[in-house]
Amino acid sequence: MASGDFCSSGEGMEILQQVCNKQLPPCNLSEEDLLQNPHFSKLLLSLSQHMDESGLSLTLAKEQAQAWKEVRLHKTTWLRSEILQRVIQELLVDYYVKSQDRNLTSEDKKDFVWMRARLLLEVEEQLKKKCFTLLCYHNPSSDSDSETLKAAKVWNLAEVLVGEKQQCQDARSQQKEQMVLLEKKSATYSQVLLRCLALLQRLLQEHRLKTQSELDRINAQYLEIKCSAMILKLRMEELKILSDTYTDEKVEVHRLIRDRLEGAIHLQEQDMEKSRQVLNTYEVLGEEFDRLVKEYTQLKQATENKRWALQEFSKACR
Repeated sequence: MASGDFCSSGEGMEILQQVCNKQLPPCNLSEEDLLQNPHFSKLLLSLSQHMDESGLSLTLAKEQAQAWKEVRLHKTTWLRSEILQRVIQELLVDYYVKSQDRNLTSEDKKDFVWMRARLLLEVEEQLKKKCFTLLCYHNPSSDSDSETLKAAKVWNLAEVLVGEKQQCQDARSQQKEQMVLLEKKSATYSQVLLRCLALLQRLLQEHRLKTQSELDRINAQYLEIKCSAMILKLRMEELKILSDTYTDEKVEVHRLIRDRLEGAIHLQEQDMEKSRQVLNTYEVLGEEFDRLVKEYTQLKQATENKRWALQEFSKACR
């Protein structure tokens, strides 16, 4: 069967989907992508014949399995030696503490011989206690069982733990598969959402002209009202700050200063008017005219300064 015919069939597409889901890293390939690239689909199928479910080549997968088997064997041997060493160390430490409390004499040293004879029994007893502790931790309801029933449960505990571990691995594998499916569905949903958004955008572009002017008017009115509200709010904050800053006595003093400044400005304006009349009268004069111009300029500058001070005090009194 040709590659194109194989990929177009339902069975071939299903196999390709399984290859993409399990043996190869998730690449978010849709059926349309696989159909449009038959040679790439054929390459995926060829690769799947030389790979296991984890993505390793068959040779490497076999070597890895053998290596893990040897590691587990060495690990089991090491754990046995480590457990025996720790149990013996605990017994020796316990015996040493007890001997310190009893103040052993040279005659009591024959207890070491007794300890060596009973070492095997003590080790077995300690291991049994530890196994029972592990059993009660795994199944707290076993704490009230008899030693015979506990021993029977401990004998099957290893198989139970292996079964639970296998269940966890299966659940993890299923979770991984579900995550792959979720990623693919998420990609599909994203494409659908993009198409929907494009359709909505086209509909909006076609129909918004009918209501655009009304929306613009409403938006402008809303922005105008919002701007007025912000201005009023700023004015209220300014008045609040001024009311908290200036007391009635300060306002009265500022009012007196403003009245004096207004009187001084009025006098300056009268002087400036007189100077302007003099300038108009003596405009034809030479040096005398220059002197009058300088005097007029000084009077005008003084008037502007006092007017500015009056404005500042007026702002402070508001």
